[in-house]
Amino acid sequence: MNLQLDESRARAIQRMKSRNQPVAVVDIGSNSVRLVIYEGLWRHASALHNEKAICAIGRNMVSTGHLDEEGVEFALETLKRYRAVCQGYGVREVGAVATAAARDATNGKEFVRDAEKALGQEIRILSGEDEARIAAEGTLAGIPGADGLVADLGGGSLDMVKVKDAKTGAATTLPFGPLRLMDLSDGNLNKARNAVEKGLEKADFGGGLKGKALYAVGGIWRALAHVDMEQESYPLRVLHHYVMPAKRAVQLCRVVSQQSKKSLEKMPSVPKRRAEALPYGALVMEEMIHAFGLKEVVVSAYGLREGVLQRQLPADEAQKDPLLEWARDLNEREARKPAHALELFEWMTPLFSKETDEERRLREAICLFSDIGWRRHPDNRAMGTFTQILREEAYGGADHHERAVMASAIYYRYTGEDKFLRDTGINTLLGSQGEELALRIGLAARLGFGISSGIEGELPSTQLHLTKETLALEASPRKQALFGEGVVKRLDDVAELFGRKATMVT
Repeated sequence: MNLQLDESRARAIQRMKSRNQPVAVVDIGSNSVRLVIYEGLWRHASALHNEKAICAIGRNMVSTGHLDEEGVEFALETLKRYRAVCQGYGVREVGAVATAAARDATNGKEFVRDAEKALGQEIRILSGEDEARIAAEGTLAGIPGADGLVADLGGGSLDMVKVKDAKTGAATTLPFGPLRLMDLSDGNLNKARNAVEKGLEKADFGGGLKGKALYAVGGIWRALAHVDMEQESYPLRVLHHYVMPAKRAVQLCRVVSQQSKKSLEKMPSVPKRRAEALPYGALVMEEMIHAFGLKEVVVSAYGLREGVLQRQLPADEAQKDPLLEWARDLNEREARKPAHALELFEWMTPLFSKETDEERRLREAICLFSDIGWRRHPDNRAMGTFTQILREEAYGGADHHERAVMASAIYYRYTGEDKFLRDTGINTLLGSQGEELALRIGLAARLGFGISSGIEGELPSTQLHLTKETLALEASPRKQALFGEGVVKRLDDVAELFGRKATMVT
């Protein structure tokens, strides 16, 4: 236990030092130019700043062979701004990459030279395979258990990589980005569909993918997921790890690909800047599902930019659990006594002797989250922290069911009540087993805080014992005299949940 505390404190000190060393990633795509500034080089680094500009340098490139003149001018001005923003944040390291449009256009190298002057940094032109693999590595950073096909649909290309066991496999790239398809087909969707169908068949890339998942990366496909969320009245508006079964995804793609730009612009869930390209992104997804026999679509908010960051991390840092790293970082920033979370985790462990590795991982994260809401007004402490954990887009390593379990457990930790679930619809994500797990961990944490008041060193002087008939709290007579009715009530609540009778022993 002391070793864990020492490691936690050493890690916190290192993080504080590196907060003055932000790093940036600049992604120059066929459609957008994006800047993300991260706090530092670690497994979960929050974005200090994130912005993009829709420059569309790859528009009409198929017919002209050149980058769009107006788009290039806008991109260069954007990069000058990004240079100033990086200087303002004190960024020392910038990982800048250019993708399909700069790679394939006849004036691509000339543009990159001008872009390097504007940004004040070297820009790497990625090959199609490099682009695909880096995007896949970024996806694995957010969904470590991904098994299937990572596909990044940019404005100019479709980059695909097979993934399994946290590793990348075969990779390929095809010129099926919406900007290229619009140019290639002269705006004819049937012509674009035929080109995609033949291209996927010729690529012969689907071996071993039947029944696997498509991990969808890119703004066009995220916009498509927004439409599905709206139609399904989905209770959690978080795109990362949103899942669409293949049959539903195909139906959605067919409907969207048949809509006019004006019709799509009228849909509140569709960003106006995506309306023109969305039908092309939809038909690409539909054809991929059919061609490869995929079972579902999983949306990834992580991609190329996260992959660029991932490649800069030390090997030991890159291997860490993204969920637990985010939880530890939040605990170190926000909790009154950060080491108390580790004590709480160990203290309640006797209650969970039969838990799975995944349940243990969630319980550890919940304990790390257990005191991040103390600054909130008491009236908003439970729901505010619940919402923060449930809806925070930035962290990876947790699907929507796991988010619901963790958020609900923290709600119970603050209130001890579960009535709110019926009103939020979140119980559809939890399921009965998830709800029970959240209640057990949440009420155990509530009991722990009642005993310790969140102070380090208090919980280790008490112990929980779970027998076939009782839940016993072992503490000295002096401590028991200080507990009061609140602790007794919380102990009774936990015991009842486990089907036991509460008792205190010395």
